[in-house]
Amino acid sequence: MNRFVTFLLALLVATLTVSSACVAAPFEIIHFTLEPERGGGEKIHASFRDESRDRDYNSWSTGFLPNELVGLDTAGFRASGTRPLRFAIVREAGRVDCAGNGGQSHAAGNCSFTADPNFTQLLVSRGIGKPTREQAFGLMAVNVHRETVDAVAAAHYPTPSIDDLMGLAALGVNGRYISELAKAGYRPNAIHTLIEFKALGISPEWIGGFARAGYANMPAEDLVQLKALDITPDFITGFDQIGYRHLPVNTLVQLKALGITPEFVRSKATVQHQLTVDELVQLKLFGRLR
Repeated sequence: MNRFVTFLLALLVATLTVSSACVAAPFEIIHFTLEPERGGGEKIHASFRDESRDRDYNSWSTGFLPNELVGLDTAGFRASGTRPLRFAIVREAGRVDCAGNGGQSHAAGNCSFTADPNFTQLLVSRGIGKPTREQAFGLMAVNVHRETVDAVAAAHYPTPSIDDLMGLAALGVNGRYISELAKAGYRPNAIHTLIEFKALGISPEWIGGFARAGYANMPAEDLVQLKALDITPDFITGFDQIGYRHLPVNTLVQLKALGITPEFVRSKATVQHQLTVDELVQLKLFGRLR
């Protein structure tokens, strides 16, 4: 199960807007393009490419609200004709300053990146280390926040790597999520487990539902298995109501994987005795008891 979840996370990381190929390249001068976001709406799609090597490498590509492109003349960007345009993207980890020409909802030009020295010092002071220029650009691109760094430390997680921080930010893990998990009693032993939690949508509220169903203080790996198979507190309550009380997590996983539901059990009920889990499995697999 954990290998399966790890595979899913690998696919997720592969789709992030900061590509691994480009992170290895220098970010001295970055070429940008702006165009309307596909599907309409007010967002502007921005792509940033490092073209200092033999091939184009997609460094970063995402949609921005106009006010996130600080200083952009939005009216000029959308008007007919061509004119000089400038904008900046300012985040806690650093900033990108861009200048070029645009009009008719298209613009292109070059940018420079500057890492924020205070954010760099924060990482050094927390034992995470000083990021390379490429890592600093990645931290800015996925928008890593100081509060996430602080929350990881406050919850007594192992010291994260810079790649860990980028993975957390890419999934939208923030300080509130980390602190609320900690209040619910969950401080996973490794950052990758925290990433698994967020990738699967494991929330403090979801954990609370299982606690109310009699499954408090479950190991993190049990929560991952339950969520991966979409086992809900209602699924457990359904079995409780027909006499299968407090089934072990591995049994719940087996039942859900085989499609054995409380409704299936009711349809196979006998007046002689309550069917065991093994008998239910036999019925599901073979249609009869051996």
